[in-house]
Parts: sequence; structure tokens; C-alpha cells
Amino acid sequence: MSGIAAEHWGVIDNFASALQGVETVLTTRIGTRVMRREFGGGVAELLGRALTPPTFAAFQQLIASAIDLWEPRFLVRKITVTGTPDEVRSGTAGFSFEVDYRPRGHLGDFTLERVVNFSLHFRSGGLVVAA
Repeated sequence: MSGIAAEHWGVIDNFASALQGVETVLTTRIGTRVMRREFGGGVAELLGRALTPPTFAAFQQLIASAIDLWEPRFLVRKITVTGTPDEVRSGTAGFSFEVDYRPRGHLGDFTLERVVNFSLHFRSGGLVVAA
């Protein structure tokens, strides 16, 4: 299966489509989609708060829940915070993911193909997801 890239409207493979799905979920505020108000990650609501251990734990929980709810091709195994203390203070820290990749999960087939790693970084007012 393949998808369409949001940036350049070209064809992308299933894995890239799943990564794009994660980015879409996490950058969408809950309540902003007209026909699906419950869609979104809830992450944007935490941006701008003091970066304390409880805030990072909340980020991790929201991200894992959003991926589990809205991107069935991934099952989150582990999320770790990446970045130095200076990067955390400047708002450029990120998260590293270890997930089960189930390429037909959106079709109800949750057969594991492989375990993959990818990262998520907050940079220049946006979110970057990279494999």
C-alpha cells in the first residue's frame, strides 16, 4: 500500500505514510476537525509549559495514546526523551520511539512485520518526524 505525501503530493510507501500519520495526529489540536472533533494528539495543549519531569511524562503519555488511537500501523513499545539539558531549555528536545510496525494494521490485520525506531523533534515552531 502507498499514500500521498502532504508536502509534494507524490506517492510514498506505507511506512512513510504511517510516519506522516503520526505527524498529522500530533500536530492536530483536539476539537479542530469539523467531522471528527475527537481527532488529535493533545500535545499542542502542553506546549509552552515549564519543562519538568511531570510535563515530559505527560508528553510521553499523550503521544503514546494518540499513536495507539489514531495510527494502527504502529504499536508503541518505548518512548524516551532525547536531547541535552540545554536543548530541553531551548525547546529543541525530542523523543525517540521504538514501535511495532504492522503494515496492515489499518485494515484490522495486526501482524507484526518488524520493530522500528524513529524520532520526533520540536524545531522552529513545528514538529519533525524522522526514521
